[in-house]
Amino acid sequence: MATLTVRGLAADLHALLRIRAARHGRSMEAEVRAILEEQLRAPEPAATGWGSRVHARFADIAGDDVEFARAPDRPRAADLDT
Repeated sequence: MATLTVRGLAADLHALLRIRAARHGRSMEAEVRAILEEQLRAPEPAATGWGSRVHARFADIAGDDVEFARAPDRPRAADLDT
């Protein structure tokens, strides 16, 4: 079994870890092991593209009652002769 030493842990983070360990009835060392196990063994979410992330963020606000404005005319071709 490996050993890991964490140096430079902020005092407030140390206190939060101590409180969390006490809530779970574990030592701080056991709590750190549980946190690492939970975070590192959890399956990573599938990578999604930018469009999928935007869609997921705003999907709940779109509905059948939403009307989108349409441009009245078709776009005209650029005049490159002038």
